[in-house]
Amino acid sequence: MTSWQAISIENIHLNRNDQTSKINLTEKIMLKKILPLTILFSSLAFSSAFAGVEEETAYILNSFLFLVSGFLVMLMALGFCLLESGMVTSKSVSAIAAKNIGLYSISGIMFMLVGYNLAYGIPEGGYIGSFTMWSDGSALSDGYSASSDWFFQMVFCAATASIVSGTLAERIKIWPFFLFAAILTGIIYPIEMGWQWGGGWLSAAGFSDFAGSTLVHGAGGAAALAGAIVLGPRLGRYDNGKLVPFASSSIPLATAGTFILWFGWFGFNGGSQLAMGTFDDVNAVGTIYINTNLAAAGGVITAAVITRLWKGKTDVVMMLNGALGGLVAITAEPLAPTPGLAIMIGAAGGVVVVFGTELLNNLKIDDVVGAVPVHLFAGILGTLVVPLSNGDTNFGAQFLGTASVCVFVFVVSYIVWTIMNMTIGIRLSDEAQKEGTDIVETGVTAYSIRD
Repeated sequence: MTSWQAISIENIHLNRNDQTSKINLTEKIMLKKILPLTILFSSLAFSSAFAGVEEETAYILNSFLFLVSGFLVMLMALGFCLLESGMVTSKSVSAIAAKNIGLYSISGIMFMLVGYNLAYGIPEGGYIGSFTMWSDGSALSDGYSASSDWFFQMVFCAATASIVSGTLAERIKIWPFFLFAAILTGIIYPIEMGWQWGGGWLSAAGFSDFAGSTLVHGAGGAAALAGAIVLGPRLGRYDNGKLVPFASSSIPLATAGTFILWFGWFGFNGGSQLAMGTFDDVNAVGTIYINTNLAAAGGVITAAVITRLWKGKTDVVMMLNGALGGLVAITAEPLAPTPGLAIMIGAAGGVVVVFGTELLNNLKIDDVVGAVPVHLFAGILGTLVVPLSNGDTNFGAQFLGTASVCVFVFVVSYIVWTIMNMTIGIRLSDEAQKEGTDIVETGVTAYSIRD
């Protein structure tokens, strides 16, 4: 070995020693950083499994559930918009977009100004809260942030108004619709919702509606039905008593909207557990997700089978609405049912949607997107069958609550729609309907290819 070779080998060994020292030093630094975190999370996991988390940790986790579930439910506003945009004719798409972003904004403002306290300021066993503005009274003892609760409850309020939009599409004026949305989200919905979730008289009577099959969906469907009766069908929808098919602008868009609604429903139902600070609560949310998904699937397959056997075609629109009908039906009690029962409840929702749509057409009630069968009819069904899996309630209490909410919302909405129709007018003229709500109401044409 030459002298320069010996020197080179020695340098290599020195470099390797330097690298080893650097690696050891890096490992020590990483260990110092990671070890405390490992101990922290291990202790949290250990305490959660055996003793429950501390009060402040539970507060954080519960508030986090409200916020995450809330923005999932907010995403449903997009789902409603896309579903409705796909179901209307191509000359009414821009108007649908305007209505949906408008009603969501109105809902937020009205729920802040008066809606929340009208629902949750109600005396125990009472009927109505106070006409006062919401204010943040967060306290650790409540178990969650008051602002997170407000946001979560607000998006449910907005969903109620979204249901109405699709039914009345293509022949209602936008600003009368906005006025009704303000009344619905600021007064009508908070009052009936407070009867149960605000600790009112229905809660005292033993009524149960976990996430709102009746309180949200049935109420929205009842308001939509009242509006459809007062407003009348679209021009040319019925010819000598027979239904005239109108071409939907985009079935893929309607399908995308349905998937987004399905996705958002996990926040709708899962968030209604209202807590994520214990082992049992987290497991309950997981169970709710599974049952929600299975019910939607049951509704889809049932609607597909019925339309194939009955009409000879596999109706994609009925499949989309079957999914939504299944989701609505399971919403009243998504935790207690077994997976098999969840599928059956969803399937029953699909049946109600198919035959409910046929019933409305026979009565010449024009529901553009099928919101009344999906939300009102399936919502009633889902609420009435809660005692099949939840032994803490009974059929009498369920019937009382369902009938009270739906009748109240329908009657009050019918009166409001009638008064507006007699004063400011709510229906577009025949000429305006022929031209299309996009041009007449928004001045923006969504598609250059027209029906």
